[in-house]
Amino acid sequence: MVPVRVVLAVVLAVAVVLLAGLLLLLDRAVKAARRARLRMEADRRLAAAAAQAEERDRQRRAAAAAGSALTSVMPAIHEHEPRKVS
Repeated sequence: MVPVRVVLAVVLAVAVVLLAGLLLLLDRAVKAARRARLRMEADRRLAAAAAQAEERDRQRRAAAAAGSALTSVMPAIHEHEPRKVS
């Protein structure tokens, strides 16, 4: 028969190891949740910045198209030789 003190020591050692493992798993789960939250926040900011950049590009293209439409109706002033008045 194994003495009770030895059994208690083994049970206590196993409990300490299990508790340490549980704390390690809990720490990793908390870190993973934090990383996921930070990634979602970064993704939200990136999507907002991309939408803003696309809107600016759309406005720039519209202004360029309006400018080219205006020049096709009213041509730009070209350099001419001075007229000779005699």
